[in-house]
Amino acid sequence: MKIYTTDKIRNVVILGHGGAGKTTLVEAMAYLAGVTNRMGKVVDGNTISDYDKEEIKRGFSISTSVIPIEWGDTKINILDTPGFFDFVGEVEEAAAAADAAIIVINGKAGVEVGTQKAWEICEKYHLPRLICVTGMDDDNASFRQVVQDMQELYGKKIAPFHIPLRANEKLVGLINLISQEAFKWDRNGNTVPTDVPDYSHANIELLRETLVEAVAETSEEYMERYFEGDEFSDNEIRQALRVSVQDGSIVPISVAAGIDAHGVFTLLDDIVKYLPSPDKKECKAINTKSNEVFDVDFNFAKPKTAYIFKTIVDPFIGKYSLIKVTSGVIKTDDVLYNEERGMDDKIGKVYILRGNKPEEVSELHAGDIGALAKLNKVVTTDTLSTKATPVTFIRTAISKPYTYMAYKPVNKADVDKVSQSLQKMMQEDLTLKVVNDSENRQTLLYGIGDQQLDVVVSKLQEKYKVQITLEQPKVPFRETIRKKADVESKYKKQSGGHGQYGHVKMTFEPSGDLESPYVFEQIVVGGAVPKNYFPAVEKGVQDAVEKGPLAGYPVVGVKATLYDGSYHPVDSSEMAFKTASIQAFKKGFMEASPVLLEPISSLKVLVPDAYTGDIMGDLNKRRGRVLGMNPVEGGKQEIVADIPTASLFGYNTDLRSMTGGSGTYSYEFARYEQAPSDIQEKEIAARAEEQ
Repeated sequence: MKIYTTDKIRNVVILGHGGAGKTTLVEAMAYLAGVTNRMGKVVDGNTISDYDKEEIKRGFSISTSVIPIEWGDTKINILDTPGFFDFVGEVEEAAAAADAAIIVINGKAGVEVGTQKAWEICEKYHLPRLICVTGMDDDNASFRQVVQDMQELYGKKIAPFHIPLRANEKLVGLINLISQEAFKWDRNGNTVPTDVPDYSHANIELLRETLVEAVAETSEEYMERYFEGDEFSDNEIRQALRVSVQDGSIVPISVAAGIDAHGVFTLLDDIVKYLPSPDKKECKAINTKSNEVFDVDFNFAKPKTAYIFKTIVDPFIGKYSLIKVTSGVIKTDDVLYNEERGMDDKIGKVYILRGNKPEEVSELHAGDIGALAKLNKVVTTDTLSTKATPVTFIRTAISKPYTYMAYKPVNKADVDKVSQSLQKMMQEDLTLKVVNDSENRQTLLYGIGDQQLDVVVSKLQEKYKVQITLEQPKVPFRETIRKKADVESKYKKQSGGHGQYGHVKMTFEPSGDLESPYVFEQIVVGGAVPKNYFPAVEKGVQDAVEKGPLAGYPVVGVKATLYDGSYHPVDSSEMAFKTASIQAFKKGFMEASPVLLEPISSLKVLVPDAYTGDIMGDLNKRRGRVLGMNPVEGGKQEIVADIPTASLFGYNTDLRSMTGGSGTYSYEFARYEQAPSDIQEKEIAARAEEQ
């Protein structure tokens, strides 16, 4: 592929609901651009962007892939993203690297939750966008309904560019709403002018009025002319659209049938014509030497900088760091500085990736997207720059994972191999997290949703040849006491020669501080227990609180007071007093009305207004306490509640089911509270079986 300057580059992320036809559309683009000589199909597992075995097996995108194509004198870097919500981290990485977006809507399914999430992502990253309604070769698809629904959601900025031309229940051509001309596709896919059918005139008039109204909204002068009944010329409409699409005040909507590549030629022309090149976008970094803002602005004349927006780690093709060049021109064998790691990296060869196929290039200009191989210590969201002008960018905010399961290797000998494999997968996917929960002797695997965790299990087996099983995680309960107990414990052992003797009298009561395991005091008088044994008594308490007598959970909130005891001048030892202390703790704890404490999480659920009743009802069933509701922009409500952490298991799946995928949630640990008696009894019985 030849080298492209910044003004001849378009970085476009493809967004939309799962199954809307994004990958098929990308395949059609690649085919028309001559990248492939035949169109692959998702069902056949031979598309250029869904190359991973898991994607082929499941029939949907899991990772973002970059497909660079050449269209005329322009290079279009297409970022094909997953539509399923579990893989939102991939979407966020791609959106951060893009300069514009295409939101894909299936004409038959209409506007879906994923459509609205795609719009929200565009708003978050300030991306100009086009909307492409696919699947228009299906007779049940309704372009007019999609336009109407999108305008109800987002107002008059939704401006139709084309409407479908049908014959015999098939999409055979398009009608251009600007010129009001119609054309059909011949057998070779070329456009042939044709007459506008009589039945289309009413629809053209209606939708063209929508387009003209959107244009009129772009300036006061146009608005006055519109109200005066003045007609806009085709050139005036096109010029207004060029400016307004780039600033986001107009969002064009057009049609395509990806499987036949119909309408895709026009879409590619519109990408080049209406969507901005990188140099139209501001880009700022922090110069770490001067601590001042550095305007990189995709200027090729400024010092070299690049942002690593994604990492690919594959046992077969190795490690690639996907970069967006933010200023300067990056060339083979450049030495770049990583401020975050404090190290230089000789980058070696420069590549572009097309799916999983690397192609070497000599250089990448500001604004372009490419890949660097085998950069050892760099991670996604790192910045590369020069040592003379070291800079860092604000890291892309990636969604935090809240769904988790405990995992175990099927083969115990694979523990290290599983850990290393997961580390590699976490480099690729920032929404994956492994947490070692030592107190419950379990390792937790976090992700956005159950489907993502299922993919991880499958990838470990396919790519890394190790197997793990997922199981419901143990809840980190705590144990404490509610009353005071006074106990005596004597440890005495005679076995020839020196024996063992330790004798303590202690009280155990609530300390009032559930943040700390224990408080230890001694009020011994008269040397009944010598001072040098006090640390041993405390060590006994310290060891005992690690695993409580009630159900084996860590103990919190206990005050232990040593007030009396006795010793033997020969047989007493630190070991004996420590053992006596442990025995006293176990006895005193069980006599002081022991209870189990369960963790309580502070939960926030964000849902559209229509679902608030269902959500609150469900939270009540989960023993949650709703504390309030806060209205949020976009017709949504934030429901705030306290809920037992144990009740959140499986909540992600249930929330999506209740809200059609539109609900999201987050939580954090708040405090411990006494568990209800039925929960306590059940947990004690379960732990007894494990012993």
